[in-house]
Amino acid sequence: MATIRASCSDCGDVELTTSDVRVRVCLDDDRGEYRFTCPVCTMVVVKPAEHRTIDLLVASGVEMDTWTLPAELFEARSGHRINHDDILDFHRLLADEDAMAQALAAILEA
Repeated sequence: MATIRASCSDCGDVELTTSDVRVRVCLDDDRGEYRFTCPVCTMVVVKPAEHRTIDLLVASGVEMDTWTLPAELFEARSGHRINHDDILDFHRLLADEDAMAQALAAILEA
């Protein structure tokens, strides 16, 4: 099993094995990253990675996952952007059971 040297922002350089590291690549935009749990502070560390780094990690035995961007990113957008007032209104709506029941009824009628 290969030894991999990586860096934790709190602990500095740490040594890992291939089973300690995981690579992720986005199929839509080809971005890559690797992640590991620091053996010193147990914080999960995620770092961006170029193709060359990904290839070296996978060649040394690190497992690779692939993912895709959420479909919502490709949907057409319409209407105004949500602002802080909208969020506060929604929060108040969630706290008011009668208003919430009316809103749900309106959705079901549509």
